[in-house]
Amino acid sequence: MTAVPTAPTVPLPPASGAWREGDPPGRRQWYVRDGPLALEAGGELPGVRLAFETWGRLAPDRSNAVLVLHALTGDSHAAGAAGPGHPAPGWWDGLIGAGRALDTDRWFVVAPNVLGGCQGSTGPSSRAPGGRRWGGRFPFLTPRDQVAAEAGLADALGIDRWALVAGGSMGGMRALEWAVSYPERTRALLVLATAAAASAEQIAWADLQLHAIRGDPHWRGGDYHDAGPGLGPHAGLGLARRLAHVTYRSEPELQARFGRAPQGAEEPWQGGRYQVASYLDHHAAKLVRRFDAGSYVTLTEAMNSHDVGRGRGGTRAALSRVTARTLVAGVDSDRLYPLRQQAELAAGIPAADRLRVIASPCGHDGFLVEQEQVAALVRELLG
Repeated sequence: MTAVPTAPTVPLPPASGAWREGDPPGRRQWYVRDGPLALEAGGELPGVRLAFETWGRLAPDRSNAVLVLHALTGDSHAAGAAGPGHPAPGWWDGLIGAGRALDTDRWFVVAPNVLGGCQGSTGPSSRAPGGRRWGGRFPFLTPRDQVAAEAGLADALGIDRWALVAGGSMGGMRALEWAVSYPERTRALLVLATAAAASAEQIAWADLQLHAIRGDPHWRGGDYHDAGPGLGPHAGLGLARRLAHVTYRSEPELQARFGRAPQGAEEPWQGGRYQVASYLDHHAAKLVRRFDAGSYVTLTEAMNSHDVGRGRGGTRAALSRVTARTLVAGVDSDRLYPLRQQAELAAGIPAADRLRVIASPCGHDGFLVEQEQVAALVRELLG
């Protein structure tokens, strides 16, 4: 009898995809804050640590530093290959390096992992004072809190003023907060695919994702990090990723790539699946192995709280604080952060040039995909 070959067994994912002490550090360095961080919503966060990566060399007069800020499921690994300690390749790899728009022979590029994240910075998967993981006890953060932590990193590096602060989506929120909170420390600003404040629809999409994660029986109120393989809230995080990914891409792109095509020989009514469903499954499966559900919740809630005008007399008054030379750009097919939101920013920032439009079929993800167009904006700002 001929033996029937069996498919290789795929190991169960760990309860959390967060980086942990003892994992390979990769290119990470760490900044540890001296003292607790006061939080906008009240209270404080003790024991703040940020993972960050750098490329290039800081000039003697410290005038060549560029701050690059990642989006929701990004991290400090903005450039370079995947490898030990880095589960994914650099998300802006085409922009950073010798001869590229952020030429590391000229510029000193700094990319921190956001406070509340899961790739080396203090977040829900980190151990709190006393040794227990923060888990569901991790405090509510806003983008202002995250930028205040990043300002401490800049101080530790001896950087009084950034030559450029750049970011898209959640990174764009923080870039905008840098220019409003610390105008004297931001010489140039590149804000991509973001808004002055999270809109009702953006909060609604995010709320669906939060419900998906919190509704997973393995969520356990956020205290799941030391559970065994396969026992994290993977179904909830995977569903959140599927929901989010649909908003990140455009309808015409999904139709052109997948249409109604089945995955494999069997049609869906014969027990098969649609290609687009398999595509979403693929992205969900990747995320649960490299990200943490608690960080996803913390960062999503921070994005929902984003309002640059809060406590500053409204959006117009807040944007008037920006003194940096500014370019605001949006993606023409972005249905999550539509161009009207970037137009509001461009109109409200005194030093902003006209709104720039990134042409892409890829929707919100265009600020990551269309790196040549983003590179042109970077070169325009940096000269």
